[in-house]
Amino acid sequence: MTTATIVKPLRSIGLAAAVAAFVAPLDASAQAQTQAPAPRTVQAPVRKPQPQPAAQAQAAATPAPAPVAAAPKPVTAPENVIARVGDTNISADDLRSYVAALAPREQAALAKDPAMLSQAVRLLLANRLVLQEAVAKKWDQQPSVAAQLDRAREGAVVELYLQSVSTPPANFPSEDDLQKVYEANRAAFLMPRQFQLSQIFVAAPKEGDKAAEDKAKQELDDVQRKLKAPGADFAAIARGDNNAAKDAGDLGWVAENQIRPEIRNQVLGLAKNSVSEPIKLDDGWHIIKLIDTKASYTRTLPEVRDQLVLQIRSERSNMMRRAYLAELLKQHPPVLNELALSSLLDASKK
Repeated sequence: MTTATIVKPLRSIGLAAAVAAFVAPLDASAQAQTQAPAPRTVQAPVRKPQPQPAAQAQAAATPAPAPVAAAPKPVTAPENVIARVGDTNISADDLRSYVAALAPREQAALAKDPAMLSQAVRLLLANRLVLQEAVAKKWDQQPSVAAQLDRAREGAVVELYLQSVSTPPANFPSEDDLQKVYEANRAAFLMPRQFQLSQIFVAAPKEGDKAAEDKAKQELDDVQRKLKAPGADFAAIARGDNNAAKDAGDLGWVAENQIRPEIRNQVLGLAKNSVSEPIKLDDGWHIIKLIDTKASYTRTLPEVRDQLVLQIRSERSNMMRRAYLAELLKQHPPVLNELALSSLLDASKK
């Protein structure tokens, strides 16, 4: 039995409308463009010539035969290699570039869960291997593939450029902006009452299987008998014979509005550390234990700051993008041949 069985799908809290109404009109100075810093050139130190004895000077004047061996190829410093598979390496710079290209929400997710970096590295390695194989087979040179690559590159250039002209200033939003949006949306940050629950689940057999029904009923009666015994250990009964399942039956903290109504009605009537009667659902019987309760509260601004900053910056970026495109089309009005377009659509239907 999983938590999803008794928990309803989580409904996301949208702030887009309220934030969009708050964000101030755009100005030209907000359209920041990013430029990559020019690479620095490092020169080798120059040594002053030292005086040499005459014999050594004469020998030095005689030209030495040119070396036959080619200059060694530059090798990535071992400490800069994050991962390797076959001849493919992923360096720290590769990973930094990958993370920098992610959306702000994805970057925030990586920051909160460093284990996701391992998945990102594996994905990069897999992509490199596929790319090597495709290039080796000259697959990318096929006419149809080359045409798709051209369109993909064109789309990528357009998207990256639009991002560059629709990036809000680094200091946006201000503390005053954050406070105003937070106050206007306090209701969206209300955390409902939460319940810490454990359960014992007995699966229901297929209809018509009399033997399986009798077995399930016997198992349910056995569980109830154990729970009514003095000093009954709910967690131990939930584990059954599986002593390794230390978290068996533990559902953790569940918000009130995410619990299925059939379960919620029973939970609301329980006292702390008390156990419900078996609750019959489509998948079987659920016996719920209420361990603890958290009262409803409104999350503070520090708790939601990161989420709020991302939301406000995203709304401003979208507004800047729309304004840029509108101005661009205003300066260069498009002209459509509606007759030719209609003929093209009619031909495609035949």
